[in-house]
Amino acid sequence: MKIVRRILLAIVVIAIAAFAFLYWGTYEEGVMAGKIIRISQKGVIFKTYEAKLSLESFGALRGTSPIAETFDFSVERGNDEMVKELEQVALTGERVNIHFKKRYIRVPWRGNTRYFATKVERMEK
Repeated sequence: MKIVRRILLAIVVIAIAAFAFLYWGTYEEGVMAGKIIRISQKGVIFKTYEAKLSLESFGALRGTSPIAETFDFSVERGNDEMVKELEQVALTGERVNIHFKKRYIRVPWRGNTRYFATKVERMEK
């Protein structure tokens, strides 16, 4: 009976550690440049902020598909200053750099994407 309890405890600890790694771990960090074309609050139960960045691509991707030329990302809860700044640049049409993190998993209470904005830099005109 002790062996079964230890095995179950080990399985629970490993499952919690794996979930914590997938939930808080960062798979990728980077920067995307473009213009914010949409920022909105979405969700029925979990309200999250979702945005779309127009990449204004050039070369091989230019004119192929509007979907290939955009970048969807989310803003984590409690980041109201970033939401306000994104709304401002969306209205003015300014070019921005979006610093982002890509998480391993997507969970509904965090956002609709695995990409999360961490910083907004306005480009100088």
